[in-house]
Amino acid sequence: MADLSIREATARDAGTILGFITELAIYEKAEHEVLATEEDICNSLFGENSSAHGLICSLDGEAVGFAIYFFNYSTWLGKPGLYLEDLYVRPEQRGGGTGTEILKHLAGIAVARGCGRFEWSVLDWNEPAIKFYESLGAKPQDEWIVYRLTGKALTDLAAGSVS
Repeated sequence: MADLSIREATARDAGTILGFITELAIYEKAEHEVLATEEDICNSLFGENSSAHGLICSLDGEAVGFAIYFFNYSTWLGKPGLYLEDLYVRPEQRGGGTGTEILKHLAGIAVARGCGRFEWSVLDWNEPAIKFYESLGAKPQDEWIVYRLTGKALTDLAAGSVS
């Protein structure tokens, strides 16, 4: 029987995490958007001021998936929330419960930390992921639209250069 384990990622996992990020980006047809380096991952995820956390999922000692998450806050609940930034399981491991185990592990962290909710986003075309999440009881939040500032728009706003 296969031995599945989930553990907190460490700085030694930066290369593995970057590899998984790249594999995920390829799956999402956005490999060209991955600008992070191994050093970036090491500094931002494991540096002194990091607010994000990582998990590595291994099967028989081989890394087969990862998750990156952080804590946010719900003013309406008056409690923290856990936000899953990325979850990736290698294609050959999908359908065997690996993703479910990672999500169960994260739900356990959320409950232990007193979180009022556990949230994530999924691309609207990713039907396999949507069906998987809904099979676990997750519900889409159709009334919300995600907005994002990046690059020049972000720096312009920070500098007060917005008209």
